[in-house]
Amino acid sequence: MNKYTLDKIGKIININGDFSIELEKRFIPALKGLDGFSHLQILYWCDKNDNKKAREKTIIEKPYGKGPELMGVFATRSPERPNPLALSCVYVKSIDYSKGIIKLAYIDAENDTPLIDIKPYTPSLDRVERPSVPHWCSHWPKCSENSGLFDWESEFNF
Repeated sequence: MNKYTLDKIGKIININGDFSIELEKRFIPALKGLDGFSHLQILYWCDKNDNKKAREKTIIEKPYGKGPELMGVFATRSPERPNPLALSCVYVKSIDYSKGIIKLAYIDAENDTPLIDIKPYTPSLDRVERPSVPHWCSHWPKCSENSGLFDWESEFNF
């Protein structure tokens, strides 16, 4: 198996409902040009689930309250997976270009989660006009703007 090296570029802050990204000083110049992007794609490492047992999981038992009893890990957003990577589309409230801090409306990450990468959300590449999903999750919000008001706690079992 090939081994690859990932270096964190910062961390995700999640304290009492305040969400932000804090970049390491050397990556602050990489924020140049983000002006005008309302959303970002955030790639992060689920370090609290990075262990041998979690990485060996291929089947997840009842990951969603209304979902099937068993699901392959690639059909879930479970943090227990071969590589504990997570991807979230986030709304940008503000960017402090001098301090390297991006204030977010929300992100489903724990405090001090290692940040791997940031990419701008662009509808021409990231938006799907008419996606389809299984029946058991068809009641979920149809866009990230409505996700903040949804009771996700009752949906996830992980």
